[in-house]
Amino acid sequence: MTPSVPDYLSPIQWHQAVAVSREQCARIFRDGGAPTDALLAFGLSAETGANWERVVDLIAAELCAHPIKHAA
Repeated sequence: MTPSVPDYLSPIQWHQAVAVSREQCARIFRDGGAPTDALLAFGLSAETGANWERVVDLIAAELCAHPIKHAA
Protein backbone atom coordinates (compact mmCIF):
# COMPACT_ATOMS: atom_id res chain seq x y z
CA MET A 1 0.00 0.00 0.00
CA THR A 2 1.49 3.30 -1.03
CA PRO A 3 1.10 6.42 1.05
CA SER A 4 -1.04 9.28 -0.15
CA VAL A 5 0.43 11.48 -2.84
CA PRO A 6 2.76 14.13 -1.41
CA ASP A 7 1.30 17.64 -1.64
CA TYR A 8 4.07 18.98 -3.85
CA LEU A 9 3.60 16.34 -6.57
CA SER A 10 1.11 15.73 -9.29
CA PRO A 11 -0.83 12.51 -8.62
CA ILE A 12 0.04 11.32 -12.12
CA GLN A 13 3.76 11.88 -11.54
CA TRP A 14 3.62 10.00 -8.21
CA HIS A 15 1.75 7.00 -9.60
CA GLN A 16 4.09 6.76 -12.58
CA ALA A 17 7.11 6.89 -10.26
CA VAL A 18 5.61 4.15 -8.09
CA ALA A 19 5.02 2.01 -11.19
CA VAL A 20 8.63 2.42 -12.35
CA SER A 21 9.88 1.73 -8.84
CA ARG A 22 7.82 -1.46 -8.56
CA GLU A 23 9.07 -2.67 -11.93
CA GLN A 24 12.71 -2.15 -11.01
CA CYS A 25 12.28 -3.69 -7.56
CA ALA A 26 10.63 -6.72 -9.14
CA ARG A 27 13.60 -7.12 -11.47
CA ILE A 28 16.06 -6.93 -8.57
CA PHE A 29 13.92 -9.41 -6.57
CA ARG A 30 13.82 -11.88 -9.50
CA ASP A 31 17.60 -11.69 -9.74
CA GLY A 32 17.88 -12.72 -6.08
CA GLY A 33 18.47 -9.25 -4.66
CA ALA A 34 17.34 -7.88 -1.34
CA PRO A 35 15.55 -4.59 -0.61
CA THR A 36 18.87 -3.01 0.38
CA ASP A 37 20.27 -3.92 -3.06
CA ALA A 38 17.45 -1.96 -4.69
CA LEU A 39 18.20 1.08 -2.55
CA LEU A 40 21.88 0.90 -3.44
CA ALA A 41 21.05 0.57 -7.14
CA PHE A 42 19.32 3.96 -6.98
CA GLY A 43 22.12 5.57 -4.99
CA LEU A 44 20.20 5.62 -1.72
CA SER A 45 21.63 4.61 1.63
CA ALA A 46 20.69 1.11 2.67
CA GLU A 47 18.23 0.86 5.55
CA THR A 48 18.55 -2.08 7.89
CA GLY A 49 15.36 -4.11 7.95
CA ALA A 50 13.71 -2.22 5.08
CA ASN A 51 10.95 -4.20 3.39
CA TRP A 52 9.99 -4.08 -0.27
CA GLU A 53 6.96 -1.84 0.33
CA ARG A 54 9.09 0.82 2.03
CA VAL A 55 11.81 0.53 -0.62
CA VAL A 56 9.30 1.04 -3.45
CA ASP A 57 8.11 4.25 -1.77
CA LEU A 58 11.65 5.51 -1.15
CA ILE A 59 12.67 4.92 -4.74
CA ALA A 60 9.50 6.59 -6.05
CA ALA A 61 10.23 9.62 -3.88
CA GLU A 62 13.79 9.70 -5.24
CA LEU A 63 12.52 9.56 -8.82
CA CYS A 64 10.20 12.50 -8.13
CA ALA A 65 12.90 14.52 -6.37
CA HIS A 66 14.79 15.36 -9.54
CA PRO A 67 13.19 17.11 -12.51
CA ILE A 68 13.24 15.21 -15.78
CA LYS A 69 15.37 16.82 -18.48
CA HIS A 70 13.56 17.60 -21.72
CA ALA A 71 15.09 17.09 -25.12
CA ALA A 72 16.03 20.17 -27.09
